[in-house]
Amino acid sequence: MRSPQVIYLDAVGTLFGIKGSVGEQYARIATDFRVSLDPDLVNRAFYSCFQAAPRVAFPNLLQHDLPKAEYEWWRSLTEQTFSQTGDLTKFLDFEAFFKSLYAYFATAEPWFVYDDTYLALDAWKQKGITLGVLSNFDSRIYSVMAALGLKDYFSSITISTEIGAAKPDPLIFEMALAKHQIERSPDLAWHIGDSFGEDYAGACAVGINAFWLDRDRKPTTNPAKQAARKIDKLTSLLITEGASRSLL
Repeated sequence: MRSPQVIYLDAVGTLFGIKGSVGEQYARIATDFRVSLDPDLVNRAFYSCFQAAPRVAFPNLLQHDLPKAEYEWWRSLTEQTFSQTGDLTKFLDFEAFFKSLYAYFATAEPWFVYDDTYLALDAWKQKGITLGVLSNFDSRIYSVMAALGLKDYFSSITISTEIGAAKPDPLIFEMALAKHQIERSPDLAWHIGDSFGEDYAGACAVGINAFWLDRDRKPTTNPAKQAARKIDKLTSLLITEGASRSLL
């Protein structure tokens, strides 16, 4: 495997994560509206609804219509979450609550950066490797990454809502490669992400050298997962002279 010309990284779960849980963050904002929520119940309902929802991508949507579509996608998901928990009727003004919640997740407050993130990004940049973000996220990613001190590390940010396709769809990977003029040589790129299906399998399918980031190191009996190139921290992939990959 050659040293990469470009390294693409997923965002949530790879570069940064949610403090505590989604349920805890939702419950925190709900207190501003005098609503008490069970964080664990909300968290379970959120992920149930999230898994059932269509991917956050809007094919053929005009760019100026994107902010509204993103907002409505998340509003629908949140409304479904609270309908499932039975909390929806507790809100006297659900629209005001959701507007506050949506803006909150565009800030640094609900997020934390993994300890290995800055170390890996600094090392890759020092080696002259170009970095890109490739994420099933919405346009709030720009303000989040800026607030977390991450945005300046990256030469490109490719997100599902702007492309109109979400990982593992080949299109989003192909568009990310095209931004760096390597669409015909995908093996010049690496992709690192925490989702086996969306990140690892999706990148492998288009010829990108992929690494599955399994921070929790959960045991698996899935043969495909067992055979995957797997790491548990970003710093496991620091480039050293004379080698394309070095495990620290």
